[in-house]
Amino acid sequence: MIISLKLKDFEYGFTVFSIIVYLGGIILLVLSGGANEGDVGVNYSTAPLTLIRLLIYGITIALLAIRWKKTILTFKNNRCIWLLLILSAVSVLWSFAPGSTRTESFKLICSSLFGVYFATRYTLKEQIQILGVAFGLAIILSFLFAVGLPKYGKMGGVHAGKWRGIFMHKNGLGAKMVFSCVIFLTLAMSAKKKAWIYWCGCGLSIVLILLAASTAALVNLVILIGVFFILRSLWLPYSLMIPTIMGISSVGTTFYVWFKENEDLIFGALGKDSNLSGRGDLWGYVYDMIWKQPWLGYGYGGFWQGWNGESAYIWFAEPWLPTHPHSGFLDLWLSLGLLGLSIFWMGFAMSCIRSLLIVRLNKSEENIFPTIMMIYLMLANLAETSLVGSENWIFYISFSCSSAIVLNEHKYQKIKLRNLPENTKLQKSLKTG
Repeated sequence: MIISLKLKDFEYGFTVFSIIVYLGGIILLVLSGGANEGDVGVNYSTAPLTLIRLLIYGITIALLAIRWKKTILTFKNNRCIWLLLILSAVSVLWSFAPGSTRTESFKLICSSLFGVYFATRYTLKEQIQILGVAFGLAIILSFLFAVGLPKYGKMGGVHAGKWRGIFMHKNGLGAKMVFSCVIFLTLAMSAKKKAWIYWCGCGLSIVLILLAASTAALVNLVILIGVFFILRSLWLPYSLMIPTIMGISSVGTTFYVWFKENEDLIFGALGKDSNLSGRGDLWGYVYDMIWKQPWLGYGYGGFWQGWNGESAYIWFAEPWLPTHPHSGFLDLWLSLGLLGLSIFWMGFAMSCIRSLLIVRLNKSEENIFPTIMMIYLMLANLAETSLVGSENWIFYISFSCSSAIVLNEHKYQKIKLRNLPENTKLQKSLKTG
């Protein structure tokens, strides 16, 4: 019993710590000495971070082995994810940088296993609560860094004065706080006691987005909060649900048409342009390179090698020397071709269907969150690269697997109830209302 409690406490602490590491907080910022975008000649060792991640990988594999039966079942129910991971490893055969592909594939597979561990070890509700603790720490530390250690917590250079908290860039802080805000909103709406704590977390997340001056994060947050309340309409009776969804769809379509007609004015008001700060030009060059290797890509992690790789073509064209295409979907296409992109979209579609099914299954806020995660993944990768290999990928795997687990448990309960005697069935149905 004592050993079991100690393991439980260890796993909780390990999980929170690992999430903060995967979020990219603190460690890289400190190792870089508070380097800023555009700094020239900044060299620093990432060996300490590599050692920490190797330790996390080892512990994750050991903990998965303890629950090997549930782990294997989870693998079977999420085949597209594992096909994509296998493809990333096999892509070393045609990669334009085999050494980089081997390293990046290893990191991808190991970090993906953490997503599986998170899903198999904790329930959906527990996962969201743990994320609340991790992001709560990130919020507190971000304020401490920005106020007490402004060299680290605030940006210099072209973004001087903008807050970045414990992350390397202001946009990183903005993106993380979008996710944080929705987590605390979910916790606040489902809390029976001390909901004010979660509302504070929600409010502080918004404050940090504003201090980071991340317009994309602010737009994404508005969309996600709207989606959160739209999904709650799925709990309505069918007679009310269908008209509500049709009404929301009509409003959304009207808004889209209005946006397309006024996009230059809207982007101007946000301090942007319809070319998305040069991304439109960059994407043109990226497509040029995609069509040279459209089916299998350049190998996972095999394209962006600076002047020494195929990315040199883009560096010649773009003087700001981008290190990613500012689109997670284009990055995946570059890495694993149309084959990899197709596998991802098939898995994503199945995950979306499962997540929507569990929204109807049980009227609880935590069941809404997997769908929110899917939409967030889409939004986060329209103009930034935050898909395969990022912390969003880990959460995508976790909530995809969790949706499958919830549906399987529900199916098992229905079979179990069907096999019970009629008297017991009646008693159970009365108890569950």
